[in-house]
Amino acid sequence: MKIVLLADLHGNMVATEAMEKELDRIQPDDVWFLGDAVGKGPDSDLTCDWAREHCSHWIAGNWDRVLRQQPDYNAFFIRQIGEERLAWLDSLPLEDELEISGFRFRLVHGRFLDPMYTSEDPDDKLREGFRFHDGRSEASGLICADSHAPFIRPLIGGYALNTGSVGNNLGIARAHALLLEGEPGPAPLKMTILAVPYDNHRAAERVRLFPDLPRQEAYLKQITAPVFLR
Repeated sequence: MKIVLLADLHGNMVATEAMEKELDRIQPDDVWFLGDAVGKGPDSDLTCDWAREHCSHWIAGNWDRVLRQQPDYNAFFIRQIGEERLAWLDSLPLEDELEISGFRFRLVHGRFLDPMYTSEDPDDKLREGFRFHDGRSEASGLICADSHAPFIRPLIGGYALNTGSVGNNLGIARAHALLLEGEPGPAPLKMTILAVPYDNHRAAERVRLFPDLPRQEAYLKQITAPVFLR
């Protein structure tokens, strides 16, 4: 059983298409989307549609939920995405769960519901992410997104994993995702970080076609010469 978990497409269709080619090569049994289909990049409508078409499970991220709360600040994205897509984003749950190889993972984007989780966080903070907000019993692992930098951390009693970002990875200018390979019930579990190269210069050229894209220069720097958030 092969399961890919990905997130943070952020309007970058060049990176998303590169990840799609990798999915075609891997042929996963399932693809989970962990939030932030929209925002930042120039093609939020297209990346939102891609997540709906190519993934079979979805949870909402902070960008997916915050657009309506700041309509003036996010007017460009709201116009581009349109009401029907916004309503779909509003309908997505904020947490879910996945069982594979005897592990039960809690899935959450990070913010809106939780804090942002990073590879440098103390174990106690990451273990808090094992706890569901809706009253379900505690999971034996956490899979999140939001920080735009992938990691796999062993903890006492389980694992904390981060998908990284497809469209706006920080630190390494590639499209990132997680690949889990396992079976139903107790069995070996293989956890792999996918780091897929894409044409960053073509992505930058696409950005420059939208002079009214908010915070354009900051986004261009992130997809061509990225730095980690501190």
